[in-house]
Amino acid sequence: MRIFNLRHFSAILLFVMFAVILWLPVQQRAFAEQGASPWPVLQLDIDGAVGPATSDYIRRNFDKAMESGVKMIVIRIDTPGGLDTSMREIIKKIIASPLPVVGYVAPSGARAASAGTYILYACHVAAMAPATNLGAATPVQLIDIGSLPNQNRKQDAIDSTKLKNTPGHAMTEKVINDAVAYIRGLATLRGRNGNWAEKAVREAASLPAEEAMKLQVIDLLATNTAELLNKLDGRKVNLLGQEIVLQTRGSVIEKREPDWRSKLLGAIANPNIAYILLLIGLYGIAIEFTHPGAVAPGTVGAICLLLALYSFQLLPVNYAGIALIVLGLGLMVAEAFAPSFGILGLGGICAFVFGSVVLIDSEAPGFGINRGLIGGFALSSAAFFILVLGMLLKVRRRPVVSGREEMLGDIGEAMEDFAETGMVRVHSETWRAHTDRPLHKNDKIRITGLDGLLLSVTPYPSSEKQ
Repeated sequence: MRIFNLRHFSAILLFVMFAVILWLPVQQRAFAEQGASPWPVLQLDIDGAVGPATSDYIRRNFDKAMESGVKMIVIRIDTPGGLDTSMREIIKKIIASPLPVVGYVAPSGARAASAGTYILYACHVAAMAPATNLGAATPVQLIDIGSLPNQNRKQDAIDSTKLKNTPGHAMTEKVINDAVAYIRGLATLRGRNGNWAEKAVREAASLPAEEAMKLQVIDLLATNTAELLNKLDGRKVNLLGQEIVLQTRGSVIEKREPDWRSKLLGAIANPNIAYILLLIGLYGIAIEFTHPGAVAPGTVGAICLLLALYSFQLLPVNYAGIALIVLGLGLMVAEAFAPSFGILGLGGICAFVFGSVVLIDSEAPGFGINRGLIGGFALSSAAFFILVLGMLLKVRRRPVVSGREEMLGDIGEAMEDFAETGMVRVHSETWRAHTDRPLHKNDKIRITGLDGLLLSVTPYPSSEKQ
């Protein structure tokens, strides 16, 4: 009986061991298929104002991520806001992404204001570091605070109900309602607090990270990226209609900085740089027209002007501003050619300044032209075109005082009688001269041309005074 029990036990043990050996590879393969191994994660940074360079950087790196085997994208956000068009391009890319996207407002002290709030709401997971904030999502370029009554003005919050008596109220309400519907749609898509999202648009409300967590505006609080990855591990997200489980514990983050193309685009899409390029281009072409053959000013001017035009097609430009700037420079040049006691010059300066102020049609943070830059260029342009160019024109109008050209038009006298070629005296010098009309000794002559050492002369009418 003991032998039977021992043999029976041994057979059961062998069967269990054999089953475990067969089960392990299957289970390992199942874990692999479920992505149990840590995912490679790509981190992209949004620092500063959201503009064309930011959207280009995000879009191109999203495309590269899908080709390089990345499983998740983390967008670290620290922005005061930016352009609506660029923000919407980024959000479209996030919503259509086949990879989970995590928005992370960090480090401590960072913010996701205005456009940053919309981007954070669009991400599959929204996270913030302590001592960060989000909100103030009102479309500020549509609200002229100066037009509001004094009792209705607020620095950080503008209630849409206070805009009813302001100019353009219908348009303002239309765009604000559109912004509210947009951010509420994002809140519904990601299951976040839509009521507060509307408040952020209508009243420019803001929240610190801890309160945002309590109000279900965000999903996680994390001090750093390591803590963020640990808290994300095992979390379920809806990705294009399918529920997936994040496997981020122990993941390695690849940080991808903007490349040379993004940096170049960011530089020339800066309104101040685009403004400078425009003026250098206009100056260069103006100098080339007034001094044909100089080559260098025209070449540099054409390149700068083309770069400026490329920048303007990326920026919200008011082309009436460009027209006013060109008109202003034209009036300054006209003042140099046809002095008008300062009327043309003053009008040119005013047109130049007004055009520069309204050139960029946006009040988004980081997309205005520096007022000091405008003033400096206005004064330097006036000094150059009115004073310097005016003095150059006066010098050009003066008679030539040296060289061959100086003799043209001078008066002399014939030293002998001759019908074609003879000798004349000019400036106490004796010259050979050719005439097409007979001359007599002591007749006054006028020099009309010079061919080597042979003068071309004509009789000087006695009615003219020397």
